[in-house]
Amino acid sequence: MTDQPILDLHTHSNRSDGLDTPAYLMSRAKQLGVDLIGLADHDTTDGWAEAMKAAKELELGFLPAIEISTHAVLPNKRRISVHILAYRPNPNHPRLVAELAKTRESRVSRAKRMVELIAEDYPISWEEITDHIRPGSTVGRPAIADALARAGIVKDRSAAFDTILHKSSAYYISEHSLSTIEAIELAIDAGAAPVIAHPLMDFPAGKSTADLPDAHFKEMVEAGLAGLEVYHRQVPQAAQEWLLQFAKAHDLFTTGSSDYHGVGGKVNELGENSTSVENFRALIAKSNGTDYYLPEGLDWL
Repeated sequence: MTDQPILDLHTHSNRSDGLDTPAYLMSRAKQLGVDLIGLADHDTTDGWAEAMKAAKELELGFLPAIEISTHAVLPNKRRISVHILAYRPNPNHPRLVAELAKTRESRVSRAKRMVELIAEDYPISWEEITDHIRPGSTVGRPAIADALARAGIVKDRSAAFDTILHKSSAYYISEHSLSTIEAIELAIDAGAAPVIAHPLMDFPAGKSTADLPDAHFKEMVEAGLAGLEVYHRQVPQAAQEWLLQFAKAHDLFTTGSSDYHGVGGKVNELGENSTSVENFRALIAKSNGTDYYLPEGLDWL
């Protein structure tokens, strides 16, 4: 038994915008010495069964989750995108199933329109994109980014997101999404513990934390928000410090995760951030919608 197991609670497979199969993701995590993986594909639970089977065979801990795309309007009227990680939701919850399907369908139509716009200036096509993704996988900007990289238009996914696919780009189109409050309430109704994924990742260097949207975070807490993903490579240090103080003041647990998307997907590596045992236990205590798995060597958690 180790006092500090590596618990990476936020990863992606090729069921959404990751590059690894769920089984390979579990295998690679085991090879790298990670003790437990949370699979949180965008708007789908499709990879859970394969991941659970592989985790049990490998004696690796497994935590099922989804990452839900949402939107919020700040007090200054600015609309922002917020991703909610829902841990251990009931995958058969009727409204959750319906909302996830609606979001996936919206992602396809949105991606097609973005490709149409980009194709007016660059040599890419919808067919080339769909030829390189698993049928039924959630389609999003990463698939377009990969196509741009294969065509030699950009160096890699990150370069595509910094330029052609940036939210300020003329090619960018907003997607359908629940409001953040609706998503938090739906996650709770489905038995999940809702956590904000990579909060304040765009917090500018040198900006005062006094300018952060405190009311926005408090509104989410009032709706039932359970935790904050504080330790993430895209959450700046100043933001992490503010988030830790906020979590303590409002009795929220905190998590650390890689947000791994596969080799070549993003630079994020499995296990680069971890969640403490205490916070993992708090997450489990606030979720009951579906089973998770702990191998014999980790059952003390």
